[in-house]
Amino acid sequence: MTDSPGTGKNLLLPLILITSLFFLWGLANHLNDILLTQFKKVFSLTDLKAGLVQSAFYLGYFLLAIPAALWMKRFGYRAGVVFGLLLYGLGALLFYPAAQVREYSVFLMALFVIASGLAFLETSANPLIIAMGDPATAERRLNFAQSFNPLGAITGVLIGREFILSGNEPSAEELAAMSASQLEQFYQAESHAVQGPYMVLAAVVLCGALLVWLARFPRVATQPAVDGGAGSWSDYRWLLANGRFMAGVMAQFFYVGAQVCIWAFMIRYGQEAMPGTGEKTLAVYVLASLVVFMLGRFVATALMARVRASWLMGVYAAINMGLCAIALLWPSHSGLLALVASCFFMSLMFPTIFALSVKGLGERTKAGSSLLIMAIVGGAVLSALMGWVSDLTSIHTALVVPLACFAVVAAYARSADRHLVAQQPVIQRRSMETSL
Repeated sequence: MTDSPGTGKNLLLPLILITSLFFLWGLANHLNDILLTQFKKVFSLTDLKAGLVQSAFYLGYFLLAIPAALWMKRFGYRAGVVFGLLLYGLGALLFYPAAQVREYSVFLMALFVIASGLAFLETSANPLIIAMGDPATAERRLNFAQSFNPLGAITGVLIGREFILSGNEPSAEELAAMSASQLEQFYQAESHAVQGPYMVLAAVVLCGALLVWLARFPRVATQPAVDGGAGSWSDYRWLLANGRFMAGVMAQFFYVGAQVCIWAFMIRYGQEAMPGTGEKTLAVYVLASLVVFMLGRFVATALMARVRASWLMGVYAAINMGLCAIALLWPSHSGLLALVASCFFMSLMFPTIFALSVKGLGERTKAGSSLLIMAIVGGAVLSALMGWVSDLTSIHTALVVPLACFAVVAAYARSADRHLVAQQPVIQRRSMETSL
């Protein structure tokens, strides 16, 4: 069912449902941080191989983002949301057989299917939040919606800590002393721990798909693009030739890489920096980082009423370069706290880069959104790179990877801010001419 575009009550339920998607993909993303630790234990993985959890996940974004945009061109935003939720639910269901056969490759396939669903959700939800409101406040509105993403992330870590991580961490010597049957029992219990949480998640996500399908949405969410509109191949050719837009795509690639590197390896960093500290204790630091990330989103949304989003992002990126340097040079409890603090300053980056990049794209917004979602593959590439550097050196030395990523974000923010400042007189002149 659809409704004509409107405000107030007409938009309340659609906004609630679409905002809930930010919660759901935050939950899935940060369950991965727990899975990385769990699979490293169950399958005795190196840091590089453990990083494949994130690589398989974010590869789904890369491969499905353009198909998601083309799907929305044909069927509209809401159809993209429903299809994405169905894929998400299917991937969660695949965790049951994956745990039964206890094959790492099957788990990676399940994660890929989940991420494919999330590619549809993010490609549709981000521009839909922007479309359902005043373009002048798009950055603030998207930052507010994204503020619910950390709530999902916190929930994911809590679920993982309580229902997946057992706290049973036998040393290599203790494993060697176990009989074959004891070893099999240990690995089976640790592998099956993921089944319950993911079955519940599948049920919630599939119910969400039904609610979105039945709810009334404004026409902007349900109408397909007109011929030659957003999502056509000509749009992609135009966007790829647009240097300012592609700079945003590049910044998103490196930002997501930094975010994934920090969260995926935070427990691993704590194990090196604070020897003897258990996985459940270190999961509390991940939880704390998500809390400050959530607070950072709300603070950034408030600050954007007073300062330019691009300027604020540049300041935050510079601060995070310093915090990564502290964690790199002083691997200790202080270094771990620096990584936690960096999450406060990461909080505004994804939605701000997204909103700045799609501003003014008009009918090319769906296509532009898909390329920005494809840039999430930075999480796959750079987390694997950090794992490789860690295997060659140490996990704290590998923090040079997110440090370099924040440098790229800072450069983009400075460029975007200069462009906005230069454009202000033009915008003000056009506004005066319109009023006359």
